[in-house]
Amino acid sequence: MKTTSCISILAVLCIQGTQGFAPSAPSITAISHDSSSSSSALQARGDDEDFLRTAKAARQAGVEDRVVELRRPLGVVLEEDENGNVFVETLAPKGNAARTGLVSEGDVVTMLSATFGDQMWSCRGAGLTRVLAAIRVRAGPTVKLVFESQNEKKRKVTNTNKAMKAAEEARERARAQKDQLLAELESDEKKLKKGKFLGLF
Repeated sequence: MKTTSCISILAVLCIQGTQGFAPSAPSITAISHDSSSSSSALQARGDDEDFLRTAKAARQAGVEDRVVELRRPLGVVLEEDENGNVFVETLAPKGNAARTGLVSEGDVVTMLSATFGDQMWSCRGAGLTRVLAAIRVRAGPTVKLVFESQNEKKRKVTNTNKAMKAAEEARERARAQKDQLLAELESDEKKLKKGKFLGLF
């Protein structure tokens, strides 16, 4: 639990231009004794874990990401959930973030600019302290952040799961074709050897 003084300090830092990573809000999964419901919950958790592994490895924002470039001060108050995800707790009505029309309270910060250059880094689960430090050392007057709503995350999880499934199916097809080709070559080799021996006798 953060003390009131700590929260006040963070709020002031964010409003004055220090920024932090915003993680996705924790998901709530209903627990059911029904086997089909339990199976669905496990599948959803697995899909979410696959998505997070892929997202944390990213070094650039994707086509589905909502990238917002903000000048300091950012005009937001950031907070951290129990999973270390940073989200927008408060949006200053006339701040730089609010003026873009692209940032909303509750949005999770999933990526932010590297210290310099165009590269971006995932900040999912990184914690508020590390996010604020990363924003503080960013070179230049602006910083790029990727914001994500719960609906956007759900869509990304679904699309990532579909892409991973398609890639696995493609690998399976390639393996099957390779096995078939090897079997055909082995069969042809046996036929050639059989014909050779028959010719000798």
